[in-house]
Amino acid sequence: MELQKNILKIREFGAIKKYTNMKILVVDDEHDVKTLFLQRFRKEIKTGNMNFVFAFSGEEAITYLNGNKQEAVLILSDINMPGMSGLELLEHIKQKFHAPPPVVMMITAYGDDENFNTAKRLGADDFLTKPLDFNLLKDKLKTLI
Repeated sequence: MELQKNILKIREFGAIKKYTNMKILVVDDEHDVKTLFLQRFRKEIKTGNMNFVFAFSGEEAITYLNGNKQEAVLILSDINMPGMSGLELLEHIKQKFHAPPPVVMMITAYGDDENFNTAKRLGADDFLTKPLDFNLLKDKLKTLI
């Protein structure tokens, strides 16, 4: 329900152009994630429906977001990272970026209630567990485009 509300807000601001070039920022300290996403979304990237940008820390994600305001309409962030955690990044994003608010999906290897509840309290739009089910993720992303 919360995800659908944020999608409507984003569309109101015109940040998502229907079916074209959705910019997705993936934040994870594991560099292999980049190769995995590029392989799994090869078709969507080739057709121009999705464009991925990668940050390997919370700090790097903030630097990207500050330099590319309102480009990323969806952020997929790992929770457990050295330095700034994904939860700290989520809190920062929800406080600083409003027009349009990016959709933030949290990803973790630990599907525990504490992380889930904290992520929801901080404004996460969705919560995914590792290993990622890419078919499920693609279905969720289709609702955005």
